[in-house]
Amino acid sequence: MRTLLVVCVLAFATSSVLARTMDRCSLAREMSNLGVPRDQLNKWTCIAQHESSFRTEVVGPPNTDGSNDYGIFQINDRYWCQPSNGHFSHNGCNVNCNDLLSDDITRSVQCAQKVQGEQGWTAWSVWHFCSGNLPPIDDCFR
Repeated sequence: MRTLLVVCVLAFATSSVLARTMDRCSLAREMSNLGVPRDQLNKWTCIAQHESSFRTEVVGPPNTDGSNDYGIFQINDRYWCQPSNGHFSHNGCNVNCNDLLSDDITRSVQCAQKVQGEQGWTAWSVWHFCSGNLPPIDDCFR
């Protein structure tokens, strides 16, 4: 029994090291450092807020087609990343889906930018929350 408890605690500790919860400004600053144009940051932060509550480790529940969405931007495994379960994926970002769950958001940002470049902002079902007037992001850089 004691061994099982230790294994569970270690598993939880290991998984929590690889994930983090960001906030609007930490995400905006990090994305800016990764080269994302500042005039897009309020849109990206809105998407992340509504898709994952700024959490990097989120795997969404199965979609109606059986696919799942991964990471802070909820990238779909049918089209954009390769799931570890071996199911077919177009893998448009040439990335393993589990890499999108890391506390290093570089791959998530690169993939999200690719999705946006090919499909536009409406690729995210939450876009209706983010398509109007959004608060300026400038306060994150003062």
